[in-house]
Amino acid sequence: MQTRTVIQPRHALIAPDGHVPSAFPGWTGLTAHVLISPAMGAGFSQLLLLFGETDGMARFEADAHEHLVYIESGEVRASWDGGSATLGPGGFLFTPPQAGLVLLGAPGTRLTVFRKIYQALPGIAPPTALFGNAADVPAEPFLGNERARLKTLLPIEPAFDIAMNLFTYQPGATLPFVETHIMEHGLLMLEGQGVYRLEDCYYPVAAGDAIWMAPYCPQWFAAIGDSPATYLYHKDIHRLP
Repeated sequence: MQTRTVIQPRHALIAPDGHVPSAFPGWTGLTAHVLISPAMGAGFSQLLLLFGETDGMARFEADAHEHLVYIESGEVRASWDGGSATLGPGGFLFTPPQAGLVLLGAPGTRLTVFRKIYQALPGIAPPTALFGNAADVPAEPFLGNERARLKTLLPIEPAFDIAMNLFTYQPGATLPFVETHIMEHGLLMLEGQGVYRLEDCYYPVAAGDAIWMAPYCPQWFAAIGDSPATYLYHKDIHRLP
């Protein structure tokens, strides 16, 4: 048997052909795949939730974790301590630590959750929950390249120790250089295909693939094929090492 999945000490490519579901107490009507987690050396978790033929529920307890949610398809009713929202395709949500989070998904809903322990900044309160839709966020040329455009979904403010972005490349567009930096990434290919360099390896990637990049993992991407390639990714920001 063959798979495109590769697990290395400082990077990983998780292809859909190897997904195995996890079961969590109190979760109903959905299949949960833990694609990235501290068990592999990451500083966060990335979960793929696939809701079945009936309404389903996922629950995250109020603790030190913050959560980022992105809706690929379907509809979710999200609630947390102090608020609630209904999110459709392209919807995103941030909830701070100690807020708790319940996701009620309609049949056929597909979404990603990033989950990590919030790193407090002395003298600055954690941010409050926020939500929106990627369709309402402008796509800015990346370093002046009109063929590679970035949507920044969360405010770039010191209270946030995490960012979540959407990056879209026209066919043939690339990252302008091989990046090597302290930020850790969790990534999900949403559409299209390309080639991703991780350290000294080059991997074909396509919609549905997840990637983990540890701090200082050299990384580079090129979009290939006839249609644009888009990926969702998160990174840690605004904190001294």
